[in-house]
Amino acid sequence: MKRSRLKTVKAAPKKAKAVKAEGFEEVVAMIQASKRRALQAVNTELIDLYWRVGEYISRKIETAAWGEGVVDNLAAFIAKCHPEIKGFTRRNLFRMRQFFETYRHDKKVSPLVTQLPWTHNLLILSRCKRPEEREFYLRLSLREGWGKRDLERQLAGALFERAVLSPPKVSPVVRQLHPGATNVFKDSYLLDFLDLPDGHSEQELEGALVSNLRQFLTELGADFAFVGEQVRLQVGKKDYALDLLFFHRGLNCLVAIELKIDEFKPEYLGKLEFYLEALDR
Repeated sequence: MKRSRLKTVKAAPKKAKAVKAEGFEEVVAMIQASKRRALQAVNTELIDLYWRVGEYISRKIETAAWGEGVVDNLAAFIAKCHPEIKGFTRRNLFRMRQFFETYRHDKKVSPLVTQLPWTHNLLILSRCKRPEEREFYLRLSLREGWGKRDLERQLAGALFERAVLSPPKVSPVVRQLHPGATNVFKDSYLLDFLDLPDGHSEQELEGALVSNLRQFLTELGADFAFVGEQVRLQVGKKDYALDLLFFHRGLNCLVAIELKIDEFKPEYLGKLEFYLEALDR
């Protein structure tokens, strides 16, 4: 007898129907904006909770006979009687106390801390000793929208010292045209993320900056927008190339960057001024 064989026939996959956009991106934008607001509301409530717990501990330590022992008792009580509540260890409770005591008399800065994640606040608390330094990083984190890694990098690179204690050298003409320019530029920039070898060329530096544009824009500042590299400028019948060109939204002006890997020479400034005049034409 011949055995019959069953053949398996695979159905052809159905083609996905084309989806018409019809302006639906507006709805997606509303959803995303609502999610961001919800996350911000949760963060604000959480920071407010840590503030109030820190205040409670601070008051208890000031009045209780056993002093800082109240923190050990509170941590033990939460762990034993309410094990479902996480994040309130002895170490974290002391951090909440430090958080409250650091900012309780600073009415100018205390509203800022609720707008940043707890990890940002802890980093600034642990790394910054002076009130003006803490305020600097709080405000800049909010303005630039830094993530945790961005903030860590700027703290490690001593941005406060570079930007505030050693302000950039801005020409009188620029100060007159753009009074806020001194708050935009820095005297030096951290480019360690490029990971370039010693003895690299200017072309390698430019290529690395363009390849790592997101990190470079983070270092420059949130208001900088990239326009192009090797931007062609025509003066008379001759063509010139500007290394990098940016637009600054806050100052509403173009920012030209000419890259050099050696020490400053006066002729470099003359060349840059020549490029700026060409851009104005």
